Amino acid sequence: MDQIRHSKWDSLREEMDKYQIFEDDLIEKFILGSGPGGQKINKTHSCVYLKHIPTGFEVKCQKTRSREQNRFHARRELVEKVKGEIYQEETKRKKEADKIRKQKKRRSRKSKEKMLEEKHQRGEVKENRRSPGEGD
Repeated sequence: MDQIRHSKWDSLREEMDKYQIFEDDLIEKFILGSGPGGQKINKTHSCVYLKHIPTGFEVKCQKTRSREQNRFHARRELVEKVKGEIYQEETKRKKEADKIRKQKKRRSRKSKEKMLEEKHQRGEVKENRRSPGEGD
């Protein structure tokens, strides 16, 4: 599908109005594309650069080869940025980052000792379940 549906544009415009992002406050430029995609991407200005003047937030988007789709995605990214930075709302991207940060965080010494103790007890229970001739 080459074009974004009107319903998606309408819902994006409503969200932009909700967070007071108006088209008159945006500077939009089209930049020469780069990266994978061959000759088509390297000779067309399909990368979209948006700057929201009141907040100073800048967004650059080149998700697809289509300029129109990139315009849509850039505006959506700008709304997400405003939502997260100014209105302190949890965005999907922020939730994912927090989840990964929590997964990578080291356990405290006390919690690690507790976990290892539970594993040791569980191992003993399994060991006691064996029949006498097993494992020799």
